[in-house]
Formats: sequence, C-alpha cells, structure tokens
Amino acid sequence: MKLTRQAITGAQAAAYAMKQIEPDVVAAYPITPQTPIVEYFAKYVADGVVKTEMIPVESEHSAMSALVGAAAAGARAMTATSANGLALMHEIVYIAASLRLPIVMPVVNRALSGPINIHCDHSDTMAERDSGWIQLFCEDAQEVYDLTIMAVRIAEHENIRLPVMVNQDGFIISHGVEAVELLPDDVVKSFVGQLKPLYPLLDVENPVTYGPLDLYDYYFEHKRQQIEAMKNVFEVFSKISEEYYKISGRKYDYVEPYKMEDAQYVMVALGSTNGTIKYVVDQLREEGKKVGLLKIWMFRPFPKAEIQRYLTGRKAVVVLDRSASFGAEAPLYEAVKSSLYEVASKPLLGSFVYGLGGRDVNPELIRYAFEKAISHELVADQELYLGLRE
Repeated sequence: MKLTRQAITGAQAAAYAMKQIEPDVVAAYPITPQTPIVEYFAKYVADGVVKTEMIPVESEHSAMSALVGAAAAGARAMTATSANGLALMHEIVYIAASLRLPIVMPVVNRALSGPINIHCDHSDTMAERDSGWIQLFCEDAQEVYDLTIMAVRIAEHENIRLPVMVNQDGFIISHGVEAVELLPDDVVKSFVGQLKPLYPLLDVENPVTYGPLDLYDYYFEHKRQQIEAMKNVFEVFSKISEEYYKISGRKYDYVEPYKMEDAQYVMVALGSTNGTIKYVVDQLREEGKKVGLLKIWMFRPFPKAEIQRYLTGRKAVVVLDRSASFGAEAPLYEAVKSSLYEVASKPLLGSFVYGLGGRDVNPELIRYAFEKAISHELVADQELYLGLRE
C-alpha cells in the first residue's frame, strides 16, 4: 500500500479526510478559525471530486438542523464549526445525540465571547461536554486526519449510534502546516464502508417518527439508552483502533502515556499543548527528573479506568486546563480528581488554567508547573494559572 506525505494544515487534514469519506450531506456555515475546512471541502464538491450534497446555510443552528434531517433520512452527514457557532448549535447538538444520529463534526477550538476573541481555548467544546457527543482531542494535524476517519466508524457502530466531535486547537493546528501521512482513497473508503441506516425516515414501508413529545413515561429510559451507548464506546473504540493500526501503522487509545514507566510527577492535558509538554519532559528527563505525560485523546466518554491505572501511586499530578469553569473546578481537573477519589494511593493533585483566548504557553511555563510539583509547592484544590499577568 502506497502512503503519501503532504505538508498541510490541520484544516486541510480534516477536509481531506472528509473528501475520502465522501459523506452524503455536508451542511455548514463559516466561522473563524473553522472556515478553511469548509472552504477546502467546498472546492472538492465544486471540482466534482466528491458527490456530496453541500448545503450552505444561514447559521450554525440551521447547519446542525439540516444534518439532523439528513441523518434521520439515512444519509451520512458531516459538518465543522468553532466557538460561537458551536454555541449557536447548542439546542440541536443535544437533539442530534438524543436521536442517536451518527453525525461527525470537526471542531476547531476557539474561545467563546465575550469579549470577542478568535483564538484558541477549549471553552466551546467544554460547554457541550454533557450533550451526549463523543469528544476526541488531537495533538497535531496527523491525529486530526486519523481520528476524523475513525470517528465515522465509531459513530455508526450499531452499539453506539452517537455523534462525534473531533477537536483541534484553533490556529495552532488548524492553520499550522505539518507533514501528514495520507492513506489511499480506496483504503479509506473500504475502512469506513457503507452507512447502514437504522430506522430511516425515507423507508416508507416501515414508517417511524423522530423527535416526538417524550414525557416522564419514557424520557428517563431513553436517556439511559444514551448512557449505555456511551459506555459501549470504550470497547468499540479499541476494536476500531486496532483495525486502523493495521492499515496506517498508527495506534490510538483513550490516552497516550509518555515516559510514564517510572514517572513520579505527571502532567495531564488535552490538545496541541501535549507537544510542548513532551519537549519539556525530555529536557527534565535529561536532568534526571522523573517526569511524564498522560495525554487524553478521549474526553467523552471519560477514561476513568485509564486515569486510575496510570496516575495511582505517583507523587504528584499536574492537570492543565485550557478553559475555566466559573464557580467550580476546571473541567479536566475535576474529571481527573473524581476518577482518583476511590484509589488507595492518591497523588497530590495540582490544577493550572492556561492559554485562555489564545494566550501562549511556552516550555518555560510548562517547566514552571512541573517544578511546582517537584518542589511540593502544589496545594490541593487551589487553582493556579500559567502565563497570567499579575
């Protein structure tokens, strides 16, 4: 099998994966910094490279509404968005998950207004973390490409049937050029296969209703079905990951441990910052300090068992959040802390919020956070900040 390597952006990687998947319907509205994904894909449509029905709509609310209709009719449906666009979808994001529609949506993470900001943080996706969507986070453009392809199989699996967000950091990944290894079109087509619709609206011989009034007599049971479907993601993801490894040579899991074998001080993070953390881990290792990284690929469902497996017994764990939770603990820190509640040997936990609104996080700041842990200066349940002006 001949693989090709191209220097492309994260936005191009998402669009190229979408081209190879060739969804039946893409409905989208442009918003910075997601716009290049839709622009690149629209060119594939205009050039006749794909047969996708491209629907330009008047808002992101309409984009997700159109996809709900398309997916309910039995079509393979995709879109992409960012920040305020995702927020405008909020109502329909919940509906898509509740109707068990396997929509795949690349999300280019950007700060939510206000004040208006177009740069990266994770506040947009975190606002949807309990919507019922599977949420995957990418470190680089290669992961954007791979996870977008895998997301189709995950979403459409008969034991899941839930939508998926594939997150990439705005501008940092979406507009940064990297070498990405691309699979042949026919290999991707074979991997994703044909969509097998369940209860499509267009099956007139077997009529169904979507989105009926669902009061206290059955609503609870339908939510329980979503809960069970989300639990099934772990087993399904592992199987699909193994299949993808066979065609790509790249292995994915719920988390990625980096130099964790004997690590006493561990950092946990989402997204592109993991690349910077790996660089600092290598530096500190050369200085004889036993540090490591636990990168989170899958944020929803949250990999509690893996968190316990890798973090139990460490001296200290530093959790980085590129979003704030006003009046509560930062989202990733809260999830990690909750996961470790029941373990016998708990590490000291530290919480750092960083990078809001695109604020740069450099190796010096990552080193600072590690040194706080190594010198035992972390205070349990005290939220600290990286790169904040005093």
